[in-house]
Amino acid sequence: MNKKINKILVANRGEIAVRIMRTCREIGISTVAIYSDVDRNAYHVRMADECYSVGVATVRESYLNQNKIIEIAKCSNVTAIHPGYGFLSENPGFVELVHNNDLIFIGPGAEAIRLMGDKTAARELASSLGIPIVPGTTKPLSSIDEAIEVAKTLTYPILLKASGGGGGKGMRIINSDSEIASGIRASQSEAESAFNDNRIYIEKYIENPRHIEVQILADSYGNVIHLGERECSIQRRHQKIVEESPSPFIDEPIREKLTQTAIRLVKHSGYTNAGTIEFIFDQEKNFYYLEMNTRLQVEHPVTEMRIGLDIVREQIAIAEGKPLSITQEDIMFHGHAIECRIYAEDPANNFYPSTGRIHSIKSPQGLGIREDRGVQDGDEITTYYDPIISKLIAWGNTREEARKRMIAALEDYELFGVRNNIALCIWIMNHTVYSEGIIDTNFLIRYFKPEMIEKYSDEVKSDWNLSGLVEDA
Repeated sequence: MNKKINKILVANRGEIAVRIMRTCREIGISTVAIYSDVDRNAYHVRMADECYSVGVATVRESYLNQNKIIEIAKCSNVTAIHPGYGFLSENPGFVELVHNNDLIFIGPGAEAIRLMGDKTAARELASSLGIPIVPGTTKPLSSIDEAIEVAKTLTYPILLKASGGGGGKGMRIINSDSEIASGIRASQSEAESAFNDNRIYIEKYIENPRHIEVQILADSYGNVIHLGERECSIQRRHQKIVEESPSPFIDEPIREKLTQTAIRLVKHSGYTNAGTIEFIFDQEKNFYYLEMNTRLQVEHPVTEMRIGLDIVREQIAIAEGKPLSITQEDIMFHGHAIECRIYAEDPANNFYPSTGRIHSIKSPQGLGIREDRGVQDGDEITTYYDPIISKLIAWGNTREEARKRMIAALEDYELFGVRNNIALCIWIMNHTVYSEGIIDTNFLIRYFKPEMIEKYSDEVKSDWNLSGLVEDA
């Protein structure tokens, strides 16, 4: 049954909250922001039509406080809640709580999240459909002894992963029996903190893999379409830094097989709204189902830049009960798009987060340039949340044109107040391996040394300072 959405509570913060609010403003939907004590003056709070305190700074007592968020939604008379990514976006219990309070959750249903958002359950489904999966367990680990036995079967290295969430949280590479116990404890602790779910499972670690994903949209009438693939192989600590579309690694026959595999999996799961099916490719271009992110992805602007479609707008329409506004045949792919995530962190110190006040920030301009940003002058980067500042996207008719536009935009970016990874992004864009498109997820491990970005730091208008670094920093 169709239900008109006229007011949305955005249960998130930072750049994704701002990005959702921009679409709401365009289509005439009022917005409600929630904020923790330290976010009282944040950009997303100033952007919203209304704002309410959700608690103290710690995530568990603020942005993960389900009952408080529902209380705010009810008292502010919103129609729907958009979770963004992270926090409660893949929490089926929260989805049920939203629905039980006669509110619309802008995303998939609880059962679809349980099936596809739970990494082990989704692996079981994929395997039952004959879709290749990375070898490993299809159920959460029950003990350290079980982990050791599985590891012996798979052979090292193996990967510990969180069952109930993504984004690299809870992920650990394990190389021997002696590392398993401490690795499990660390993975469970991180998964519990990030997702309120400490279940983990094991996968065989594939050497030098490519990480490629497919964006899908699905409505309540059985219509499922794909919006192309994204290459996400440039990562640090299992979290993406650079994404692009299309992937320079695969050809049209493989692309067709990949996207149709994603659609088949989504149809069998009964999934609705926006989602992303992630795959791992080996160097022989064999692909394996990795996981599904049952939410809006951080890197969705890369896709939007190629097809001219507002994915958040489509999410809202689907949540209202409308059929997809487009068919697969309507999707036209144009050119190439690259995204760099701008983080407040120090690449020279193992990407350690940087905190402090943003004294000055100025976005780059130019043809084909977009920025989704979550901070303004005077805003503060704290230790409590992910240190992402913005996402910088460059589009070009060709990959090379997009790459050169990205370099120019990064060099024009002004950011004072916190250490950041802009110089690193320039170094990546200029690296021969990247420009030739022969990357994998070990690119930074293999090639990056802090001193390598020193020459690019002089081109960046920011607080980057490499003085005093040592080679093994």
